[in-house]
Amino acid sequence: MAISLAYLYPVIFQALAILSTLSVLLTKTAAAHILGQAVCPSFSCGHLQNIQHPFRLPGDPPGCGVQEYELVCSGNLAIIHINMGRYFVTNISYSDSIFWVVDASLDNSSCPIPERNHHPYLYGLSSANMTLFYPEEGTWAAFVVCSQMIKDNVIYRPVDCQSTNSSFVYVLTSELSYLVRNVEPSCGYLAMTPLSSWRVWTRGNVGYDYEDVVKFMRKGFAVRFPIYVHDSPWTYSRIINRCLNYSVSNFHKQMSSSSIQNQTSAILGVDIRFLRCINYHYQTKLFLAAVVTVSAISIVKFIIVFAILSRLVFAPLSVLTFLAYKYWKTKIAVDTVEKFLQMQLALGPTRYAYTDITAITSHFRDKLGQGGYGTVYKGVLPGDVHVAIKMLISSMSDGEEFISEVSSIGSIHHVNVVRLVGFCSEEMRRALVYEYMPNGSLEKYIFSSDKSFSWDKLNEIAVGIARGINYLHRGCDMQILHFDIKPHNILLDSDFTPKIADFGLAKLYPRDNSFLPVSAARGTVGYIAPEMISRSFGTISSKSDVYSFGMLLLEMAGGRRNVDPQASRSQTYYPAWVYNQLSRQEVGEISEARGIHEVEKKLCIVALWCIQMMSHDRPSMSEVLDMLEAGVDGLEIPPEPFFCGDEYAPDANSLHLPESTTFSE
Repeated sequence: MAISLAYLYPVIFQALAILSTLSVLLTKTAAAHILGQAVCPSFSCGHLQNIQHPFRLPGDPPGCGVQEYELVCSGNLAIIHINMGRYFVTNISYSDSIFWVVDASLDNSSCPIPERNHHPYLYGLSSANMTLFYPEEGTWAAFVVCSQMIKDNVIYRPVDCQSTNSSFVYVLTSELSYLVRNVEPSCGYLAMTPLSSWRVWTRGNVGYDYEDVVKFMRKGFAVRFPIYVHDSPWTYSRIINRCLNYSVSNFHKQMSSSSIQNQTSAILGVDIRFLRCINYHYQTKLFLAAVVTVSAISIVKFIIVFAILSRLVFAPLSVLTFLAYKYWKTKIAVDTVEKFLQMQLALGPTRYAYTDITAITSHFRDKLGQGGYGTVYKGVLPGDVHVAIKMLISSMSDGEEFISEVSSIGSIHHVNVVRLVGFCSEEMRRALVYEYMPNGSLEKYIFSSDKSFSWDKLNEIAVGIARGINYLHRGCDMQILHFDIKPHNILLDSDFTPKIADFGLAKLYPRDNSFLPVSAARGTVGYIAPEMISRSFGTISSKSDVYSFGMLLLEMAGGRRNVDPQASRSQTYYPAWVYNQLSRQEVGEISEARGIHEVEKKLCIVALWCIQMMSHDRPSMSEVLDMLEAGVDGLEIPPEPFFCGDEYAPDANSLHLPESTTFSE
């Protein structure tokens, strides 16, 4: 049998070579005939004359121009749409293969800044193996809005016409000033734009004033043609002929080899190489004719090859298919995370290699704690900057928690939100690098008799947490819902300033959405809002975080957990007991001598407003913040929550307010 196959192989390969050569000759002849018909006439649009490929007009045949370079003519203007933005085409240079565009939104504005949703230039747009809409190298201008005035940083050039008493807009043009790590903590991004398509040398490390940036924006910036377009469609003929001649020469060289592997590769790959050659003028009669011709001959070749080799490769192919499927199932989570991370490179936190994480943590020597999704270690960055690094457990998630954390806090800065310094993602090893909080979580202070705060400090912490949540709900383009507000997720820095952390369950939604679809209940028992369990209590919205914050306030005020499994039945549910105490004090049933401290009373009243069972009965986070910043005299006792009733009220003899020893005055 081996001798028969040895004599049969040369005959088979000779027949296949004849078929492959025939396919090249037939389609090459068709190419030479059709190329002469693929010429599209020039046209005018607005003030631009004699416009040619790659541009096209709406309604032109598919072979004329490139779809992404379609122009819309309006009066004396030529308009091109890039992503969600409109741009005026001011000039076209076929010799340089570029055209100049100006943002249409800047036309009549007296104080212009780019619209954030345009994004025409950062990484370009790939289509059919060609790079489109990619400006030349130049200096970038980043617009930021800050909650505090920046006085000691000269690269922050003010935009007075966009600033108000509570928000201050600046423009940054110095090199790398737009990176997140170089932005002040009180600032967030508005938009970015290139100053020019050519290198613009900034003035030292300071940059340009806003008036200079406006001049650059009104001048516009240049965008390249597709990378293979140079002169006219006849250029394709020369390119295709050179490519075909090279392919035929390479084919004969491989067929003359004595190696069966080289001959097989030549026969199976000749059609693919040929189609790549004529792909320079795809979506034309040439390409369609080539596909039909090559496909017909390829079918015959593959039938012959499959009939001979099926017995030799079928069993190994089955095993390889199974192994490839298992590998794909393992890598799918990694691929999802990697695609997400490509969008975070421009403005996101720093990406570290796993070896960097190992060095920063001194081989994970100093362990700070452990949670459901990973272990936290202490580390030190260059410059003696202390950080906390959370190593995620890969088996606990498909990457959703990692993506939630990076997308939620990766591009924002707020004094009451923990800062994400960087991250690591190498295959299934993922880590999140945060600023270090030396005083740990709020939980160990409010539930421990060894730790104490004054009532004023406790009120200050409550207001700080409320400001952080309100910023997440209203301070960003997308509202961020945390879904896991609790003492354990409130960290304290060296000055005991509270910072919201652990965004593993967070979700981003448009700010105008009132109903938010969530596939499963998210949160922690004792803090989770009722509507997260049953929609009969209302729709899921930012009010769900308000409920969790109310439960947190009650625990801060009372120094005990709302649900205490060790307590007697009459004292198990603390919120109901608090409401009964406040109601009786309102009607004078409790003497003022045993009354609640003013701050404690305020926290309890605000908390009871927050934990109303129906979501529409709760205040928004901004209203909660107003109540916390006001005095207790203007606050009204809220309606009785659904869970409160006589069956939960303890006996009069067992009633006593929490002692003030937990929170010293």
